[in-house]
Amino acid sequence: MSVLRVGNASGFYGDRFTAWREMLDGGELDVLTGDYLAELTMLILGRDRMRDPSLGYAKTFLRQAEGVLGTALDRGVTLVTNAGGLNPAGLADAIRSLGDRLGLQVRVGYVEGDAIQRPDALTANAYLGAFGIAACLDAGADVVVTGRVTDASLAVGPAIARFGWTRDDLDALAGATVAGHLIECGAQVTGGNFSFFTELPDGGHRPGFPIAELHPDGSSVLTKHSGTGGAVTVETVTAQLLYEVGGPDYLGPDVVTRLDTVRLEQEGPDRVRVSGVRGTPPPDTLKVGVNNLGGFRNAMTFVLCGLDIPAKAALVRGQIEESVGTEGLEFTLARTDHPDTGDTEAASALLHVHLRDGDKSRAGRAFSAAAVELALASYPGCTLTTLPGDATPYGVFTADTIAQDEVEHVAVLPSGERVPISPPVVTATPAEAPAREVTAVPAPAATRRGPLGELVGARSGDKGGDANLGVWARTDATWPWLRDWLTVERLAELLPETAALTVERYELPNLRAVNFVIRGLLGQGVAASTRFDPQAKALGELLRSRVVDLPTEVPA
Repeated sequence: MSVLRVGNASGFYGDRFTAWREMLDGGELDVLTGDYLAELTMLILGRDRMRDPSLGYAKTFLRQAEGVLGTALDRGVTLVTNAGGLNPAGLADAIRSLGDRLGLQVRVGYVEGDAIQRPDALTANAYLGAFGIAACLDAGADVVVTGRVTDASLAVGPAIARFGWTRDDLDALAGATVAGHLIECGAQVTGGNFSFFTELPDGGHRPGFPIAELHPDGSSVLTKHSGTGGAVTVETVTAQLLYEVGGPDYLGPDVVTRLDTVRLEQEGPDRVRVSGVRGTPPPDTLKVGVNNLGGFRNAMTFVLCGLDIPAKAALVRGQIEESVGTEGLEFTLARTDHPDTGDTEAASALLHVHLRDGDKSRAGRAFSAAAVELALASYPGCTLTTLPGDATPYGVFTADTIAQDEVEHVAVLPSGERVPISPPVVTATPAEAPAREVTAVPAPAATRRGPLGELVGARSGDKGGDANLGVWARTDATWPWLRDWLTVERLAELLPETAALTVERYELPNLRAVNFVIRGLLGQGVAASTRFDPQAKALGELLRSRVVDLPTEVPA
């Protein structure tokens, strides 16, 4: 067959439970994938495994599979998922047991070898590629379970098996990688988390899950089942393409995908063609994600109403520091208050107090009780939104690399045969993207004040302790202005918290977009972050809300 239809039914551990059933019942598919793993998820699964060594996989997938496994087998739809997490063999066994209980003959293969021995780490996992998945499918697997593979590999593996690609088919692998990246986050490419959600046919109420129609050359068409919500447009696809990426070289274990070669074209209603993608040899290393327990954390929030907000916050700070000491304390005053209002909530600011410490007792009741004890002995109107509670452990995420030939990538076939997956023979060190000197441009002849989001869309996200922020122009006319106007310096003016950080800026002209990588914005990663927006998901919308001088000759 010339087209491989790959759908996705999960973008994270906790996504829409019914999506597997919706996708199987909604129309034709060849493969249905589910992505459950994120950096934070690996920490959660690591803690599960500490309590019970037989766990370590995404238990939700088993409950979802119970309702759809028979349908998938009847319709010949292969299921591919990384829900195996830290224990793909355990999930494979559980699926076989589920099949026996349901009276189904199910052939299950799984991929392992991503676990890296790090005695000082809770979890350490290399990001494997797609050829192990392909080997399981070539052996007739109905279900393929993996541990930590790259998210896109869930779609690339089935394409390798269907089209017979080898490691030399770099452009095809790159094209499939883009398709996999686009569908990996589920409804986020069909209108979920979209800057212009009010323009969607259903107002963004319930977007359907995506499908990539893959072709033998690696090109694809992004679409969704007929009758489902949301939309598939060049802009919804652009938004997802910019999500959690860095420079034009998108590094992967099987190929380096050149994001600056991607071309998007609206082919029809809810159909976007993705073509022109070029690939180069992969690096000789794999990314390794490492999670460690960093200590314990707790938080209390004070409500400060009316006058003298800074003085009230300073009083609380002094009292808390006197009670528990200053080490590990963080105070964040959110000025959500409005002057001269008759509503208590509208007149109030929030003082968030966080404590992180290696000592659970200090971060626990000793801290939260100290906050509660101020109820009758602090600022006027003292009240809290949080109850006293114990501390909880938090994790710290770091990333490093390991040589590809040091990892034992293994496909375990449905027969039980173990097939080693050889690393790529041809590798290369990707060249750094050349920095483009963006010089100050003359101010437009006429400007008007307005939110930046009138002219641009944005999407942002997290990668360990870093954040990415992609911004795209809605029209060809807007692109030259955005390209020359939104510099690193301008970003620092609009988002002051980025000013002291290392910020990398990349241009993607085919997408009319610039992408910023903001190093260290999230500190030690999502699990350790005390930011109000710990995953930087709202950073793009914050930028779009800033009121700036917009050129009047560029229509909104």
